[in-house]
Amino acid sequence: MPKRSRVLWAAAALTAVAPALYSRVVSLLSGDDGSRSYVTMSSGSCLGWDIYDQISPWAYLIKALPLFSYGGAPLIVLGFAGWCLSLRSGRAGLGGIIGRWVALVLLVLNLPDFLLPALDAALGPACTEIWGPPELLSRQFAWRLYDFLPPILVLLAVRAPRRPYVRRGPLARTTAAVLVVTAVVLVPAASASPGRVSTKRELDCAGFGDGTVKGLSETDKRFLCAVRGYDRPYESGVEGWDEVSDQDVLAQGRHLCALATRHGGDIHARAVQEAPQASLANMLAGLCPAVTRAQQAEAGRQQAEEDAYVAQKERACAAHPRHRPKIRPVRQRRATLWTEFWTIDGWEEGYEGDPPDLVEELVGSGRGTLAIWAADEAGHACVTVESYTRRPPLETRGWEEVVEVGYESPTGSLELVDGDGTRLKGLTTRGPGSYRVRVHLRGRELVTQVIDAPDGAVELLVQVFPGTAKKPVVHK
Repeated sequence: MPKRSRVLWAAAALTAVAPALYSRVVSLLSGDDGSRSYVTMSSGSCLGWDIYDQISPWAYLIKALPLFSYGGAPLIVLGFAGWCLSLRSGRAGLGGIIGRWVALVLLVLNLPDFLLPALDAALGPACTEIWGPPELLSRQFAWRLYDFLPPILVLLAVRAPRRPYVRRGPLARTTAAVLVVTAVVLVPAASASPGRVSTKRELDCAGFGDGTVKGLSETDKRFLCAVRGYDRPYESGVEGWDEVSDQDVLAQGRHLCALATRHGGDIHARAVQEAPQASLANMLAGLCPAVTRAQQAEAGRQQAEEDAYVAQKERACAAHPRHRPKIRPVRQRRATLWTEFWTIDGWEEGYEGDPPDLVEELVGSGRGTLAIWAADEAGHACVTVESYTRRPPLETRGWEEVVEVGYESPTGSLELVDGDGTRLKGLTTRGPGSYRVRVHLRGRELVTQVIDAPDGAVELLVQVFPGTAKKPVVHK
């Protein structure tokens, strides 16, 4: 039984049990059991954490077995006993198999705790934060590397002595190189200070600043301004990214851009929304050409759809017979007017404000202001406006409601304005002074009682003419 192998087996057992013994001694001496808990919050999905979340319950159950307590020391002792018995019985090959299986089991149990945080650390800061503060992650990497020592010592203990040096195969060399590079690069990176975070002035956001930051394109600067909320005076940036370095934000933005590009520039695609950097999706348009094109195409589609909708309503209004007045008006105009809050407003420049109260829930007036009911909360009305120099004959036939009110024009420039900004001007014919406004309505019952009323259901005839009377009159 080689002395070298016995020493390595003993070293493996001591290395495995050392952290637990150290923690026990510290706990007894200080009264602190050393336990700490961390609460982390994240959005999206990170590959390493998702895998860890799936396998950790099973791993905990296995590690809770007495055989794997104290870093796997009982398993190592049991493996050593099997190795000794195999050698005494002359079956050295069986002893080697037992030792390699012990090492393999320990490696399989410990590898996820190292490789999965390393994977998320490589994906970016948003995923790294899931595993806890940087100092915790740095210590975790160091302890996980330490956990590899016992199985490595076991492998060395059962390694058959060879006289010549045998060069390892490419798989072994690659694995060793990856572990070394990961340890060298990721462990310091986890505790390294964050990179440059440029200020609003340095990025020249919204045209305020000196733009002194170097090495960034205008596209990069606009993206950083949007992410950090520098281009919106009263809004904050994307939560969780305000202290992330410029280069990391840009790298994660470009990664998300590549993902969105593979889905046609759609930031609402499931893969984009579930990505670790998903919170950056709404800011991608300036950085990602594919997203810009997709959003422009969607805006064009929505505009075309809205234009077609409006055109349909306008055709319905145009299909109504034109009103034939009893006397010739100075002006007659027709339009499809829209409202989001029940009424169409009229006003003169300098007198815009709260609409007046309505008489019979149809028309109301004040000095320089006018309001006419046009739709049940939101909708459209087919409006005809007629301006006269004298009082027109009263018409009630064919109309459901007819109400007349007085109106005082301070400037002589009354106009009707709807929710889309359409204006009907020139309603007053004699400049500033006193007028009467007579409003005729049909279709109110239809739109208030039917969920999907037909297009052009509401018709309004508005007649404006000189008159000094102030009292409203309900004709019908």
